[in-house]
Amino acid sequence: MPQYLISVWHDESYETDFSTPEAQARVAQVGAFNEELRTAGAWVFAVGLLPSSSATVVRTSGGEVSMTDGPYAETKEQMGGFWVIEAPDLDAALEWGGKAAAASEGPVEVRPAQG
Repeated sequence: MPQYLISVWHDESYETDFSTPEAQARVAQVGAFNEELRTAGAWVFAVGLLPSSSATVVRTSGGEVSMTDGPYAETKEQMGGFWVIEAPDLDAALEWGGKAAAASEGPVEVRPAQG
């Protein structure tokens, strides 16, 4: 079955204080979405990411490797986490994307994996 990446995006300044009622509600929503994916057999895996300031960009040029502090993309929005799912087609993956956006209360990107 085809796989799709559903990536969660938010402002770089985004930080969650997981002790707040709002954050706890979002955690519960995402947990319910994860369970729905598992029950439907669409779950492959998911992960939340630390802030992009924790990233290291690795490049090669002429056989030399260089490393710089991240993020790679100098943009206002950064990827905060993602799911890899299995879905029969793009329409089904987009339905899951809508549910992911609702659960995470923010925009997501749905992208087919090469296969």
